[in-house]
Amino acid sequence: MCTTCGCSNMEGVIITDPASGAMRILTKAERDHMHAEGHPGHPHAHTAIYAPAHTHPHTHEAVVEAIPAALHGTTIALEQEILSKNRRIAERNRGWLSSRGVLALNLVSSPGSGKTSLLERTLRDLRGRVTMSVIEGDQETMNDAERIRATGCKAIQINTGKGCHLEAEIVGEALAALDAPADSVVMIENVGNLVCPALFDLGERAKIVILSVTEGDDKPLKYPHMFHASELMLINKMDLLPYVDFDVERCIANARQVNPNIQALRVSATTGAGMEDWYHWLQDLLHSSQMGRLVHSAV
Repeated sequence: MCTTCGCSNMEGVIITDPASGAMRILTKAERDHMHAEGHPGHPHAHTAIYAPAHTHPHTHEAVVEAIPAALHGTTIALEQEILSKNRRIAERNRGWLSSRGVLALNLVSSPGSGKTSLLERTLRDLRGRVTMSVIEGDQETMNDAERIRATGCKAIQINTGKGCHLEAEIVGEALAALDAPADSVVMIENVGNLVCPALFDLGERAKIVILSVTEGDDKPLKYPHMFHASELMLINKMDLLPYVDFDVERCIANARQVNPNIQALRVSATTGAGMEDWYHWLQDLLHSSQMGRLVHSAV
């Protein structure tokens, strides 16, 4: 459960491979079995990416400590437990991605920012230059995953149902299904929401917030956690700037009030203006990731 907005506990999340039609619906019992609680003394197999298959009996360290809700039943205590569990799984995701030299980026925005269109253009323009695959997050429908597949890129769809954000555990499952090749990029398109996704580390290298000029230039001040958590802000739909009341310089200044280190690029996924700057940023980060893996392997 997201304690920020009180949305669902992600029960009934669906992970789908649009190419094969393979679908997996995660029940509460299954999610609980994903090491959320100890279950000593019985043999079982694992499919999680960070736990190779094994059938020997063993015990588990509890991932979620008993939540003393009855004793201290506060929202703050519950939120700390949920985020603590998510952080631990995110670190596992990060370690697995790092060992393969896979650069994962978490794309976040409000609905309607043009995030999927920007991703489609990026995949088409960088075809042959960067190997990429995509994890799509939405509450319902396969629409975005189908759009991504139309570019020739492999995609896995996560439908969160009532959930308003992706969590590390579900992304770990999707990474296993995606099986991204070494030295590639995985784009994680989060659910459109500028609040809750800021709180949940998925194991990504960086969050990238996409803001369009059709939104208010005060968004960074109204939703500061998201802009504080992001390394890069892409200001999209620059081709519409002459028709809307949006001050780009004021928007960047607002973003830097909450995050002095945030970088900002002006792009238009429609016309392609500014997209090369974004591609250079992406390729520089991928190169750094690959160099880091080589250095780590040599130690």
